[in-house]
Amino acid sequence: MKTRQQLADSKRWVIKIGSSLVTDDGRGLDAPAIKGWTEQIAQLRQQGKEILLVSSGAVAEGMARLKWDKRPKALHELQAAAAVGQMGLVQAYESRFQKHGILSAQILLTHEDLSDRRRYLNARSTLRSLLDLGVIPIINENDTVATDEIRFGDNDTLAALVANLVEADALIILTDQDGLYSEDPRLNSNARFISSGQANDHRLHKMASSSGGVLGQGGMSTKLGAAQRAAKSGTATLITSGRSDNALLCIANAQEKGTLLLPDAEPMAARKQWLAGQLKVSGQLILDEGASKVLQKSGKSLLAVGVTAVNGNFIRGEMVACINHEGKKIAHGLVNYNAIEAAKICGKSSSEIEAILGYMDDSELIHRDNLVLI
Repeated sequence: MKTRQQLADSKRWVIKIGSSLVTDDGRGLDAPAIKGWTEQIAQLRQQGKEILLVSSGAVAEGMARLKWDKRPKALHELQAAAAVGQMGLVQAYESRFQKHGILSAQILLTHEDLSDRRRYLNARSTLRSLLDLGVIPIINENDTVATDEIRFGDNDTLAALVANLVEADALIILTDQDGLYSEDPRLNSNARFISSGQANDHRLHKMASSSGGVLGQGGMSTKLGAAQRAAKSGTATLITSGRSDNALLCIANAQEKGTLLLPDAEPMAARKQWLAGQLKVSGQLILDEGASKVLQKSGKSLLAVGVTAVNGNFIRGEMVACINHEGKKIAHGLVNYNAIEAAKICGKSSSEIEAILGYMDDSELIHRDNLVLI
């Protein structure tokens, strides 16, 4: 993706809305703002876009409901505020989407859900199913159990992880700033606006402010970090003001709004790099000669029929090594079945899996999107 028009034409968007935009100066949720975003998202849906919404605001809404003026420091109080506020946050979005005939779903995640490979695969399957059903996932950090997020984390990072998870075309970060400046525009009126750049350009981080607002946790540096993370899956990131009129529709019309940060690699190549760099090998699949050649030459998914033996004690979603018929490691991949299941179906065709196991989660042992050649 190289231009704003390509971004506008892309299909799958992860949209992140920050706390400062969701709440009305700490007095509760900003109902008119939420109404505006849901109306814009409804129009994006009519244009054929798939939308995943990552929204901050649970802690801030909880503070308003509990009539707390200052963000507490005690972990248990922050978790209590998040639990109270999440009720109002998801209700606000759901009621507005219903007016447009759109179903929504609440998804609460922790960073651990996306680093544990079994939970990662399950989360990905759920989100993809919701998109296929025309449902808009409303995603937030599970603040009541995720201590890292409440202490020093941010939903910018979560949004980037979701973009990795579903292989989004675009990550749209709505904030209270127009985008990235050479310096903090709140401190220097002569700061230069950055219209576009590469997500992995380290010079941009020197320009970013690390300070967030009273309610928010992340400053511009966390948004740049999110753009870097999203770029690993080939996702382009646009950082723009959520307070400008019809911000989302302006992006869909390829208008020069915000800062566009582009990935350095093509989506599939970048995703392979992310997979290869993040995961550890938990077992081995020994391949026959035919499967070895197909894997190396065509990049297709690995089917059980091409596997002759299984080594190790792995669970669904963990990384395994693919060993060719000559004993050489040729690939790593996220496996769709655990070691016991894989041993039962190895050498069998996909049509036999259900009869052998009593169910079939996937037709492949490793899908090509989760396979990286060594």
